[in-house]
Amino acid sequence: MIRTDVLSQKKILIIDDEPINMTVLEELLTIDGYSDICCEQDPVQAIQNYQSTVFDLVLLDLNMPEKSGFEVMAEFKRINLMHPPPILVLTASIDRQSKIRALTEGASDFLTKPFDHEEVLSRVHNLIKLRSSQQQLHLQNEVLEQKVQQRTKELSESKLDAIYRLGVVADYRDNDTAEHAKRVGHVSYILAQALKLDNDFCEKLRHAAPMHDIGKVGIPDSILLKPGKLDAEEWETIKKHSEMGAKILEGSPSDIIKMAHEIALTHHEKWDGTGYPVGLKGENIPISGRIVIVADVFDALNFDRPYKKAWPLEDIKRFMDEQRDIMFDSNVVDKFIEHFDEIVLVNQ
Repeated sequence: MIRTDVLSQKKILIIDDEPINMTVLEELLTIDGYSDICCEQDPVQAIQNYQSTVFDLVLLDLNMPEKSGFEVMAEFKRINLMHPPPILVLTASIDRQSKIRALTEGASDFLTKPFDHEEVLSRVHNLIKLRSSQQQLHLQNEVLEQKVQQRTKELSESKLDAIYRLGVVADYRDNDTAEHAKRVGHVSYILAQALKLDNDFCEKLRHAAPMHDIGKVGIPDSILLKPGKLDAEEWETIKKHSEMGAKILEGSPSDIIKMAHEIALTHHEKWDGTGYPVGLKGENIPISGRIVIVADVFDALNFDRPYKKAWPLEDIKRFMDEQRDIMFDSNVVDKFIEHFDEIVLVNQ
């Protein structure tokens, strides 16, 4: 049983062009504990009320001169409420074809005139119970959906965190800091957005770029941390980190790891074809690699390394500009120069 205090909160809309019918129904429902009842003779006004107020039940006469009950239900369907209330159709008589049409238009049940008081209350009560059950189910589904979304968010964040930490591994071997990976990801994101690449690509690049040097985990410390200039043999060894990184990252179903694989392999390729490991040239270098090389070189010049001191910002800016169409894609350099102040802030 639905408690009386709960019944008093249920909103009922009665639509009938005959005042006596509305009076009878309103009195019956009031005696039974329903207190929030709206009566409308004008179907146009009733439709407006239906759109602006959340009702728990509609009692609707089929035979009205201005708009029939069928037309009213059609208007209700066009309003397209997310959780429409049940409709109890009122009619003196209804043939099979009209009954099917009413059900198609949205009717939940039927009441025949003249009204049997016990039948009215029984059918109203059943539909109110149905409405309450549906609302409870909708609420439970919303709570469940929120939990699923929260769990999905947590899993996504965990995955991104694991990816980020994978990128940090190489930094701890190289610079003893996790910040380089983070900065390269952030600057790459700025450049990708400035190039007006789509948002999905920009987000993937932000998370994939920090893994550009993951292959350095395979380079001996004696070479990786050497304070002086590398000899020819040592340089050939360190160049292998691109292919090592690609090998570590290959075969993943993750779109971010796939992009990281591409970046690890190509972020030392140069626009003029003199880079490594393959010697790709111009637009044959993936845009991800063309962006990350700019972000990576800038960060390397802007901070102390075992083999060098940080460069002055103006010297870095001049060098990057001079290397357009040599080391770098000129389009990426243009955006680097355009957003230089913002990029410098990232690297502070």
